Amino acid sequence: MAELNVSLVSADREVWSGGASMVVARTTEGEIGLLPGHEPMLAILGAGEVRITLAGGGSVKANAEEGFLSVEHDTVTIVARHATLV
Repeated sequence: MAELNVSLVSADREVWSGGASMVVARTTEGEIGLLPGHEPMLAILGAGEVRITLAGGGSVKANAEEGFLSVEHDTVTIVARHATLV
């Protein structure tokens, strides 16, 4: 099964990276869910929770704000001015 390669970074460090089966994040347009095979996109990140469902089960949650989210070829990059794991 395909998986997403996810990187969550803040202005000064990498917060988390790894494989995921799904990512849910808040954008300025509303909440978005990303699965493998998602069309390429670029969105402005809204303040809120990023939920990453791990490929092997389990999840990672982080608070993120002020940044952007990009998707291309099953790679999700979330760049935030502030991001912390919860």
